[in-house]
Amino acid sequence: MKIHHLNCGSMRRLDPTYQGPPSAPAVNHCLLVETDSGLVLVETGLGLDDVRHPADTLDPSWVEMAAPVLREDETAIRQIERKGFDPNDVRHVIVTHLDVDHCGGLPDFPQAAVHVLAAELRAAVAEAPSRRYRPAHWAHGPQWRAYESTGDDWFGFTAVQPAGLPEEIKLIPMSGHTAGHTGVAVHDGTRWLLHCGDAYYYHRELDESPEVHPILDIVQTGAEVDHGKRVDTQSRLRMLARDHAQDVTLFSAHDPWEFGRLAT
Repeated sequence: MKIHHLNCGSMRRLDPTYQGPPSAPAVNHCLLVETDSGLVLVETGLGLDDVRHPADTLDPSWVEMAAPVLREDETAIRQIERKGFDPNDVRHVIVTHLDVDHCGGLPDFPQAAVHVLAAELRAAVAEAPSRRYRPAHWAHGPQWRAYESTGDDWFGFTAVQPAGLPEEIKLIPMSGHTAGHTGVAVHDGTRWLLHCGDAYYYHRELDESPEVHPILDIVQTGAEVDHGKRVDTQSRLRMLARDHAQDVTLFSAHDPWEFGRLAT
């Protein structure tokens, strides 16, 4: 499978906590995966409606906090078109959770099956409209495929096999940030790529002596629904990065420096 790294929505510019990397805008890190049965989109970032009519789809306080650039050429659908694909060939969309910056592009792919953990879908429907869950993003009636957090072992984590997708793509439940937050593992033929969504925000959080980013940490602590589970998930991810570095590459949804390394 060929994997493309896409930034589907630049946001507020960030400075690193150490010398070396340049400042960079936060990203919405998405994956476009070419499979034998069509295209699979992991996360959507912000969609066409978000960039064209943000007042209708996004919470004003979230826009003020995240400072999204709102450029149509950064939407997943426009990037897919530029790569020469037909957006209708996106047969599956997988979302780590249903926060606006992870699912805003769902209306751009109404033909796709949308894979999500059942706990996340229940929470989104029950809590919307809110700052994080916006009904406009699923008003078109997505073809939901919802899963419980049970499955096989994957490097000590639970692995859920999404229906209709190859075994090289798995959901890896990661509790704490939202009620049904999940990572997404994709095998590129050599190693696993693990999209951790918002399970952590800054690459130095995976270090043996973890360091948070002062701005991103405000976001992640303010958005968590279960502090203990979130911290436990990060601890387990830190061990995974340490013990299986040859087998798994981890990255988060918004770290621009991780995106820069992987997208080149």
